[in-house]
Amino acid sequence: MATSNGRLSGRVAIVTGSTTGIGEAIARRFAAEGASVMLHGHPKAKAEAEAVRSSIASDGRGRVDCLLVDLEDPASAELLVGSTMARFGHLQVVVNNAAVMTRSDLESTDAETFDRTVAVNLRAPLLLVRAALPAFRSGGGGTVLNIGSVNGYCGERNQLAYAISKGGLMTMSRNRADAHARENIRVCHFNVGWVLTPGEYALKQREGLPPDWPEAVGPDVAPSGRLLRRSSPTSP
Repeated sequence: MATSNGRLSGRVAIVTGSTTGIGEAIARRFAAEGASVMLHGHPKAKAEAEAVRSSIASDGRGRVDCLLVDLEDPASAELLVGSTMARFGHLQVVVNNAAVMTRSDLESTDAETFDRTVAVNLRAPLLLVRAALPAFRSGGGGTVLNIGSVNGYCGERNQLAYAISKGGLMTMSRNRADAHARENIRVCHFNVGWVLTPGEYALKQREGLPPDWPEAVGPDVAPSGRLLRRSSPTSP
């Protein structure tokens, strides 16, 4: 249970894509450290969002609320920041975690697939940082955490659009970190490897892998002998 002297006590954070997976784990940890958290999910994730929100609230951790908006809509960034400011009064942290994991190679990456992937994975984080700047500046600073991927360096054959979007996010992080450092605004970027989440576990089963597939990954994708695992009560 969080205490008043938690490391993030008094801070307010937006965590996109926090109804499941890595985003959920981040939101839970932030709340455990005393932060007030605005959860975010796709409008279709209402049940998942309510389960996470009520779980965090019942644990007595930092204040929590939730907004369900589609990040493909450019207006969602201002709506998320505005709703957070209205609910909590200030904002210090934006975690750009939400992303669509698009399976596409060159032949299957048409304009619609590419545009949606870039809209959610790259444009939305840019617009969220832009929308959060006034709050950061009025509060004396802030922190952006962009969740990237090792695919941003080159990517897999069937993750072309996804890899491009993550490469762009990495460049955006470096650019904004340099641009805002003198304003006490930090921009951090994490290129995570293959993470075992409930969603990833289910996806690989739908793609034909057996139930015990996480225990049979090779050293080419898991040099340490196992996949990364999120830290949360519902980790696989």
